[in-house]
Amino acid sequence: MKKKGKTSWVYTPKKINVWRGIGFGMNDLMGGGWNNIVSGVIFVFVMSNGISPALAGAITGIGRIFDAIFSLFFGAITDGFYRNKLGQKFGRRHFFILIGGILFAIVFPLFWVKSTNWIYYLVVYVAIELIIAMILIPWETLPTEMTTDYNLRTVLSGSRMVISATGTALVFFILAALKHAKNPNAYLVTGIIWTIIFVIAIFVSYRSTWERPLTEDFVKKLDSKPDLPLGTFLKNTIQDYFSTFRNKSFRQHLAIYLLSFTGKDFYSIMLPTFILCCINGAKDDLPWTLQALSAVGILATLAATQLMIKRGPRFLYGLSYSTIILTMIGYILTWIFDVNNPVVILIAISLVYQCGRAILEFTPWNVFPFIPDIDRIMTRQDRAGIYAAVMTFFRKSTGAVASWIAGILLEVIGFNSKTMLNYNTTPRNIQLGIMLIFFIGPVILVGWALIIAMKFKLNRQTHDILKAELERLQNGGSKADVKPETKKVVEELTGEPYSDVWPDIDEDKQTSLKNADLKGGN
Repeated sequence: MKKKGKTSWVYTPKKINVWRGIGFGMNDLMGGGWNNIVSGVIFVFVMSNGISPALAGAITGIGRIFDAIFSLFFGAITDGFYRNKLGQKFGRRHFFILIGGILFAIVFPLFWVKSTNWIYYLVVYVAIELIIAMILIPWETLPTEMTTDYNLRTVLSGSRMVISATGTALVFFILAALKHAKNPNAYLVTGIIWTIIFVIAIFVSYRSTWERPLTEDFVKKLDSKPDLPLGTFLKNTIQDYFSTFRNKSFRQHLAIYLLSFTGKDFYSIMLPTFILCCINGAKDDLPWTLQALSAVGILATLAATQLMIKRGPRFLYGLSYSTIILTMIGYILTWIFDVNNPVVILIAISLVYQCGRAILEFTPWNVFPFIPDIDRIMTRQDRAGIYAAVMTFFRKSTGAVASWIAGILLEVIGFNSKTMLNYNTTPRNIQLGIMLIFFIGPVILVGWALIIAMKFKLNRQTHDILKAELERLQNGGSKADVKPETKKVVEELTGEPYSDVWPDIDEDKQTSLKNADLKGGN
């Protein structure tokens, strides 16, 4: 039964189908597009204005540290926002998506104005990152809010990754077209076009999704939590975040996610510099043309959606990471043999790389919606927002490290952004340094992720076993009656003895949590 006066369309579950999945995923047109702008465009754009590589890397580095700290606490804020009248009316997640979309439309175009002042870019960049975090953190919890079904969550997450791949292709295709046309304001015009596309996508996703219904028991459960002083709130929040690392599957998932995505970051950050400075005969639009080939990732993502169900995440991890390592070798061989204007060769290599990259991006976010279920059997709590915030915090922190290190390393090898922006003006020894930065970072990080991924146990079969056990316990089943296979799976996924999961609580709280779990999902 819903609490009267506190329901709205945002708490009304609907049937999940492909079109609903596309509506949900539209937000990642902006999310995926922005991540690729950060890793693949901003660094070289800022350097094109004469700013040194170390400072160019510092803009995204410092900005993402600020953003990471903000994101660390923001998930908990959205978790509890349904206690607020605004949250009850607009949704604890959707309220922030709405406000963030409006702010994004105002601030995002400002970054693409030409300036030689790196402080200007830093301030605007920080503002954009905070706004995007306000949108993405609550949005990333929605598959867990909208359904508990594995296949339906896969539809949502798979649709998201298809849209993300589309956003990546659009980002680079638009910039490549304007660069090819030699438009003197290519970056500014592109930034305005991006803004229009992204804002439309944000609001489509806002209207296409919903949240866990506000049942009386669910609201009562939340209202029973006391209002805490800021210091106590921050302390408890940090403790909650550290507690996520008790979850073995989450530790593995986070390591795989961070290593692989940071390796991808090094590739995207360094590709334009590598192509323009190390490839004989490369034109200004070639880096963006190669990145625009990410459109092929849409097909790879569609295939990955089926493979996720049939073969599971471990297979996808192996396929993706081995593909990326092989293509990195192909890029380097092109430089070693100093092939003149090897456009066809680079296109072939990049097409294969983009298939691997699409699967790399697809897999972790298809795994994520099932991580809170493991936490629930460990804690009896609904903490999807906390897990999303922790993932976002560490992802943004490592992204900051990648851009900063790349900028510092370019500075160390003697790269000059004012004079070395093409093959003919870049000495061979500087080209060697650029090549090593471009190659070593992705290969080591992705290879490390591959090793961890081979030990990952969470898949459709193990999740089904976990979910059945969770439902049995929620319905009052005894832990003493657990089946041996179920016990083994629960221990493998949680990393804790079965005796420690589903902790004992007092009878009143147990009844409240049980009713909230049964009535709150769909």
